[in-house]
Amino acid sequence: MLKLSQTYVFFFLFIAVLNSCKEKSATNDSKTETEEELTQRALEIHKRVLTLDTHADTPLRMIEPGFDMAERHDPKETGSKVDYPRMIEGDLDAIFFAAFVAQDIRDDDGNTRAKALCLQMIDSIVASTENNADVVGLALNPDDAYALEKEGKRAIYIGIENGYPIGNDLSNVALYFEKGVRYITLVHSSNNDLADSATDPDGGEHGGISDFGAKVVGEMNRLGVMVDVSHGNDSVFYDAIKMSKAPIIASHSNARAVTNHERNMTDEMLALMAENGGVVQLTMLADYLREAPPNAARDSAMAALRANMKPIGEMTKEERTALRQSFQELNEKYPNPPATVEHVADHIDHIVKVAGIDHVGIGCDFDGGGGIEGVFDASEVMNITIELVKRGYTEEQIRKIWGGNLIRVFKEVQAIAEQIQSGEAS
Repeated sequence: MLKLSQTYVFFFLFIAVLNSCKEKSATNDSKTETEEELTQRALEIHKRVLTLDTHADTPLRMIEPGFDMAERHDPKETGSKVDYPRMIEGDLDAIFFAAFVAQDIRDDDGNTRAKALCLQMIDSIVASTENNADVVGLALNPDDAYALEKEGKRAIYIGIENGYPIGNDLSNVALYFEKGVRYITLVHSSNNDLADSATDPDGGEHGGISDFGAKVVGEMNRLGVMVDVSHGNDSVFYDAIKMSKAPIIASHSNARAVTNHERNMTDEMLALMAENGGVVQLTMLADYLREAPPNAARDSAMAALRANMKPIGEMTKEERTALRQSFQELNEKYPNPPATVEHVADHIDHIVKVAGIDHVGIGCDFDGGGGIEGVFDASEVMNITIELVKRGYTEEQIRKIWGGNLIRVFKEVQAIAEQIQSGEAS
């Protein structure tokens, strides 16, 4: 009788445990997040964290007669990817507007023209912040972004893309710093007097950073200007790591192991960037995000179009409109596979794996070629956050990616500048 009772007891215990497991499973199933709920959670995270884009070539637009940053522009009509209304729509809290001057003749006349154009763009940024002080503010220091965010305003930082406007005059670095510049991209698509480009058709000229470029890096360290190695060849990266007393940045570069492009960074570079304490900012340029099959006809047509282009600053409004239409027609005639927000997250995943979560950020390159399916302009940057949440990134990790890492480097660069100026740095 006792043995029979024990059997019944064990049987009922088994049934009770089984029912309990079913109830827990049902409860868990009921808590499974729907796609709509995940998107809403991601948008709330996106709104809470500081979102900082480290690279936009928007000053090229800002010097166009009649272009108003306070207006929402249709990118299909104007080609514009950033304005203040779309920053607000995308919950983009802060941005570095890069004064970009294309490489030209490296002589006194060329340097003078480059400097004048650079200063014109910097002045246009400052004037725009003053004219729209109700929605934006000029930011000079890392904490300014947070202060402006609390006021409900967007933070506008200034960078320079291409060291060409420095010419051969070291004092220009201090001039640009006083004007508000907080990073300088040493070189662009062709070699200049500072450094070698990753894409110069004639290859390297200086073996990395030139002797004058080394002085520029030292002056940037002294002033608290971030050294940007995007567009530099591999030797420029290694030289900058050795020369700079402060952590360096790549304001808009991706991972070469994911997409084999000379503008992207190798795993060795990513690991060294982590050791250096710097940060690599992911960019939304399709060719850096995904491999595209050879398209010789497209390449030839694009090269022919660019060869006959006047400098953007010298074009009339009608000429700029016609040029945009020509590029659009070529894109439609010779389409390449699109890059997507999934490609962006693939690069982020890889950099996190190699360098760590503290060494990756976002630099979209809007108005300089950036803009992909899902992140076409500033109004769509929240889609990056949504994809990161889908992949399991936490709010704290997303906070670092979207701005925290760059702000940390910015603070370290300023702290080292203070040490240099006080004579404490070796």
